[in-house]
Amino acid sequence: MLFRQFVDDDLGCASYLIGDPAGGEAVVVDPGYAIEQYVDFATGNDVRIVRVLETHTHADHISGHGRLALEHDVLISIHPSAEPDFRFEPLEDGQVLNVGSVELRVVHTPGHRPEHCAFVVADRLVLTGDSLFVGDAARPDLAIEARAGAEGLFHSLQRLTQLPDLYEVYPGHVAGSLCGAAMSPARSSTVGHEKRTNAALAYGDVQAFVNASASVSTPRPPTTARVVALNKGPLVGAPERVEWLDDIGEATILDVRTTEAHAAGHVHGAFNVPVSGSSFATRAGFVLDPDERIVIHASDDEEAQRAADGLRAVGFLELAGYVTEADTSERLYPIELGELERLLEEGSVQVLDVREKFERDEGYIPGSLHIPFRLLRESGTDGVDTEKPVVTICESGMRASIAASVLTAAGVEARPVLHGGVNDWPGGTVSFRRCGGSG
Repeated sequence: MLFRQFVDDDLGCASYLIGDPAGGEAVVVDPGYAIEQYVDFATGNDVRIVRVLETHTHADHISGHGRLALEHDVLISIHPSAEPDFRFEPLEDGQVLNVGSVELRVVHTPGHRPEHCAFVVADRLVLTGDSLFVGDAARPDLAIEARAGAEGLFHSLQRLTQLPDLYEVYPGHVAGSLCGAAMSPARSSTVGHEKRTNAALAYGDVQAFVNASASVSTPRPPTTARVVALNKGPLVGAPERVEWLDDIGEATILDVRTTEAHAAGHVHGAFNVPVSGSSFATRAGFVLDPDERIVIHASDDEEAQRAADGLRAVGFLELAGYVTEADTSERLYPIELGELERLLEEGSVQVLDVREKFERDEGYIPGSLHIPFRLLRESGTDGVDTEKPVVTICESGMRASIAASVLTAAGVEARPVLHGGVNDWPGGTVSFRRCGGSG
């Protein structure tokens, strides 16, 4: 059997190719939009991709099933509960699919979404999609009401844990995805290991599991509805190459250069989400509106194309173009922690903690305001004292730069902490749980 896991480190998504070299056939499970990786691997191993198997309709990234169908005449299979608007072959619980001599058995595992299925491969491993992760379980709130989704997920997890302990577990997401908060960095596991160590499998009854998993705190990307609609709708074909522009025109500028480059000089009103940072596409999706005209500001052509690929993966399919040279007369003035401590004692700045609530609950700088970076463009300056310079801070500097760029674009004087973060605060932090308030 030919087996290969592909991981998109930026999105934390995993996809798979399973084939039979003797029979010359292969299937791809949950393909990403960049299908070249699967086609090249299949070609290099003398197999032809004949089918796409979707565990479910994805909400966090654009599937490559459309490109594979349109460009390579590949069949698409998904459970009919997905109700897609494209031609497909329906999957059903217990169905056995053959890829040459390799058998794949369908296990209907609703919860994350009603149509969700897992695939048992060759009686030795299981592709769990967005149901069972390594160290966690999926979120149940993306398609239906969270408690109803959680109840379905509980029963699906029970089915999966009835598989033999030695079966290898290969999930649809790995650490870095928003689909599970406690995922392990490991990219595979076994059923037995997960039964022993996965906290999501420790609940003895459905009600306890529902109460715990339905209270989802992980942010839901604003691109979710659009991505689901694109994945359910008419097949999405290949993207056009993003083109170099000699004039920006009226547009929203996404500066994908490093935080230091953006601070040293940027286009007026540009948002800084470095493509070199983690979770680039997801973070950009929190800042951008897919209906606006988006121009990428990059250091070079390669960086621009990489950013375009990331944006398209989360549903920004129509990009106006990119620039590598522009009027970068505006600057940010980053601040070091030592200087910030002095200015805060003087009362001459306002500190804005732009991390998520669960991070702030573990400790925060006394006197700081809290607004997650992803909410700043929508909320604007609500609650922010614009009479003082605003210093943005996170864990390491990346989100602080994003937040400062959004505030600056809104006309607020903002300075990011680019080196270090809340956990490095010289005076120590206050625990939310100790004091009973958020400061």
